Amino acid sequence: MADPTDNAPLAIIANAGAGAGRRFDAEAAVRAFAAHGREARLYRFDGGSIADTVREALAAGARVVVAAGGDGTVNAVAGELLERGDVVLGVLPAGTLNHFARDLGMPADLDAAAAVIAAGHVREVDVGEVNGRCFLNNSSLGLYARMVVERERLQRESRFGKWRAMARAGWSVLRHPRTLSVTLDIDGRELCRRTPFLFVGNNEYAIEGAHPGTRERLDAGVLSIYLLRPRTAWGLAWLALRALAGRSERDRDLEHLGTASVVVDTGGRRTLVARDGEVDEIDAPYRYRIRARALRVIAPAPGASA
Repeated sequence: MADPTDNAPLAIIANAGAGAGRRFDAEAAVRAFAAHGREARLYRFDGGSIADTVREALAAGARVVVAAGGDGTVNAVAGELLERGDVVLGVLPAGTLNHFARDLGMPADLDAAAAVIAAGHVREVDVGEVNGRCFLNNSSLGLYARMVVERERLQRESRFGKWRAMARAGWSVLRHPRTLSVTLDIDGRELCRRTPFLFVGNNEYAIEGAHPGTRERLDAGVLSIYLLRPRTAWGLAWLALRALAGRSERDRDLEHLGTASVVVDTGGRRTLVARDGEVDEIDAPYRYRIRARALRVIAPAPGASA
């Protein structure tokens, strides 16, 4: 079992590519760890394989591997560390979206996050999986996946930044909504639904209240499935505005199911599947499961303030 408080150098896996990766101050991160008594070695990737970079760090003896980036980077690093008792994941929030770090309780400040990782308190958290591909936050079919593909097209073909491109993509997709016909097999029970958006969360998400889109637990061993009820284009736009304001209503807007595993069939069609903000085209059916406490990750100790 890896001891994250030993003196072996930890490895920082950082994206040297576009966007947040260029803004991440790697040398400041190394200094922050040194200030808290830990040596850190930097491993950069730029358009290559994150998996290969992680394996290089492990081969060099790293037993604490720190993902410096957003949810997509953290997902890719975590995928190489699953169910390994000899390695621990650390997270430095350094991307556009840091939902996993937030729900883990990691501070956004670089020095404070380095202090948490140096302290070495380890938690075991659940990991979701669809057709053998992991996700730490959520996976979805339908609207969101289409938005991501359209956003990436706009970013390639225009000078739009990520958020402006996402706003334009959202408007384009909501103007022409499509519904999916899905069959869900849950514990031998079949449910047939039509929905524009099927969301599978790694543990339960808050839909209502002061903190929508957050999770209180990452280790309850449950997939939370949310099916958006069919809407017109204007109905979807109004729902999106209400969601941004934290005014969604679970029973009115969504059908919610909880399970450890589910098979989602879209009639044999190849469909876009989003995982932690990244999108792949994957053949149906989609076999989702929870991998209970499969990932060891450093987090603030109980009672610590982020």
